[in-house]
Amino acid sequence: MDARDLVRSEKLVRSMKVICTAQGLRSLRSAWRRRRSDAVGLPRRGTELARVPGEVEGAEPEPGGGVVRFARSSLRVRVTTGGAVFCGWDGAEPEPSYALDGPCPEPDERAELEPDTGGGWRVVSERVTVMVSRTGTVEVRTPGGVVLRRDLPPRWWEPAGAPGPLEPGAGGEGARWLQRSEVAADARFFGLGGRASGPRLRDGVYRLWNTDPGGSFGPGDDPLYLTMPVQLVVADAGTHLVFHDNSWDGSVTLREGEEGAGSGHDRPGSCRTRMEGGPLRYWVIVGTPARVLHGWAALTGAPAVPPRWALGHHHARWGFHDAQEVRRVVAGYRERDLPLSVLHLDIDHYAGHRVFTVDRARFPDLPGLAAELLEDGVRLVSIVDPAVKAEPGDAVYASGAADDVFVRDTRGREVRGVVWPGESVFPDFTDPRVRKWWGGLYAERLAQGFSGVWHDMNEPVSFAAFGETTLPRSARHALEGRGGDHREAHNVYALAMARAGYEGLCELRPDERPFLFSRSGWAGLQRYGGSWSGDVATGWAGLRASLSLVIGLGLSGVPYSGPDIGGFTGFPSPELYLRWFQLGAYLPLFRTHSAITAGRREPWEFGSEVLEHAAAALRERQRLMPYFTTLAQLAARTGAPYVRPVWWRTPKDRALRDCEDAFLLGDALLVAPVLEEGARRRPVRLPRGRWYDTVTGRAYDGPGKVVLDAPLSGIPVLARAGSVVPVTGPDGGVELEVWTPCQGRKGAGAGTLAVETGDGWEKPELLRFATRLRDGAPTIEREGGGEVGYPVRIRGEPPEEGKPPRRTS
Repeated sequence: MDARDLVRSEKLVRSMKVICTAQGLRSLRSAWRRRRSDAVGLPRRGTELARVPGEVEGAEPEPGGGVVRFARSSLRVRVTTGGAVFCGWDGAEPEPSYALDGPCPEPDERAELEPDTGGGWRVVSERVTVMVSRTGTVEVRTPGGVVLRRDLPPRWWEPAGAPGPLEPGAGGEGARWLQRSEVAADARFFGLGGRASGPRLRDGVYRLWNTDPGGSFGPGDDPLYLTMPVQLVVADAGTHLVFHDNSWDGSVTLREGEEGAGSGHDRPGSCRTRMEGGPLRYWVIVGTPARVLHGWAALTGAPAVPPRWALGHHHARWGFHDAQEVRRVVAGYRERDLPLSVLHLDIDHYAGHRVFTVDRARFPDLPGLAAELLEDGVRLVSIVDPAVKAEPGDAVYASGAADDVFVRDTRGREVRGVVWPGESVFPDFTDPRVRKWWGGLYAERLAQGFSGVWHDMNEPVSFAAFGETTLPRSARHALEGRGGDHREAHNVYALAMARAGYEGLCELRPDERPFLFSRSGWAGLQRYGGSWSGDVATGWAGLRASLSLVIGLGLSGVPYSGPDIGGFTGFPSPELYLRWFQLGAYLPLFRTHSAITAGRREPWEFGSEVLEHAAAALRERQRLMPYFTTLAQLAARTGAPYVRPVWWRTPKDRALRDCEDAFLLGDALLVAPVLEEGARRRPVRLPRGRWYDTVTGRAYDGPGKVVLDAPLSGIPVLARAGSVVPVTGPDGGVELEVWTPCQGRKGAGAGTLAVETGDGWEKPELLRFATRLRDGAPTIEREGGGEVGYPVRIRGEPPEEGKPPRRTS
């Protein structure tokens, strides 16, 4: 047992005290079963030999590029019509893939394979050039010839006696591989899914294996629930995204570069991607951050648009005792005139923690409760876990067993683990037939009055007293008919479950957009919904980790996410709770949540001062709802996350690339949360341009740093000069908040409004507006002409004549 296993075991022992001794014994038996299953079902590694591509032997043109052949391997390079570059070694093709949304993009017919000097080859296209050396080094360059990424010749480890390169695209059980890459010395790394230590990824090893940390987590815990082999690399020379389309267990080792290192020469940044099997294939997308994320969404699917109500405030708790307690909580919000959109029910509303059931003693009329709450504008959302209690008489188990939907081991027996209901089995969501069966089960949730679902424990988790808390790696999966084991299926298990739930809800309620978010997932999760932080620890470090997770997920293509406000565990101080609440009010998923053993999370539980300031944050969230619904529609059309790093529009600003304690909400607002105890002022680094303090209206010119007041009543929020922010006006309708633009042609601003059409599938009209100063007065015009059509409120009046804006340091 290594150190990592010891840490997990300690966390599990603590969690078993919350459950019961019998459950702990089951977890011990489950761990031994898992170990025995893998000892029998997994091939043993013997002597292995390393292989590299060798010398180039020739090339064959293909649409969009071609195949370069080496002595011991081959490389396919293809540029698509959108400018994305595919590289596949050993005959690997883009498909089959869980990440891609539909068929592979068409090749760019204008891209050509040409001989290069030194015996190599190159593929030249309008947006990118790919250079392949005679020994297999691959360089991705801008059209101007600047190197963005250099991938050195890969290395494979295969069983001794293997006949050379694997069959095309096979990957294979023995095909461990390593790819070493270099980037610019000034480059910064982001992404890799949800990482608590980000959003900028420092030097270190990041594992690619979706993992329940077995308790609350903080910035030092890695990996977590949602890992992705997706890196966003930002440097002066340009931005690029690289995605290794391989779901096996692996790791990414990052090392930032150093300019002027050793004798005045730059030391490039480096990345080592190591996988335990599967194909060596990857995609590279280059351009501005906005163009890169747009290309990523085109490749892996547009983000799902949540219903409007899902952008309001959510209240959740593991531990609502019964229907009366739910009523009391909702009444507490109503009596204090606090906006509430959604209330979540955790596993304790189930009968014996069994999925798709209801404890009738505590919730005798759940549909009636749901209808009652809906009259107050509050919807119910249900937790859904993948584990099914393996018990005769359980309706879900009986149905699944009859249809043979559960994961089996190498001997053909159902794989059994231990989760909340006890001994459990697990649907194989990599089988289309099983996804169809599972999706139909959501009819029971809809009949109970639920309006949406949140997927939990879907890494997947099986409690174990030692070793990994998941299924045996030898467990067999359909993998869309190809067949394989859990080593390949593990990281895409939650993604496939999200697909099953999403498609099932679409079929059951075809006129409504589903609401679904998932604790785990993989590349492409955004097609079906979003995610949340999981069991983040209560503390100031957990608050900081919450922001890191949201920014990192957005840069990995999942724009809708948020943390458990107040932390999942523990008892936040009034100040910590308030600062977390104020941050959450500006994040896509605005949800309080806590463990059954943790403190309450209702705002009135923390005293009158916190209640007053939390109420202000709730009202501001309601006021910004038109802006949030617009950001949701823009994310679906462009892939741009709602929450963006402050360098989003100016990635060459190195100071901004290192800024991790603030973010842009859309293009108009800069939010600077308070992340330190006792802080009543805080420094804020501004991007280029003029920014207005939304409370005082004072103007500041960036780039640079300012120090702003951050009283308990609110956190600093600044608006970009010239921006148009759609908000809820005093009469409940939409109002356009225009922040005074700067003088001159470059001072013009803009904004967008998505005209709401309900929670169906009709795409709303996007109205675009432009602002400028004319004769010293701010004006707003609708793109394409015509009346603006909405009340306009001018804010951020320019400073008095002779008094310029405050300069930044």
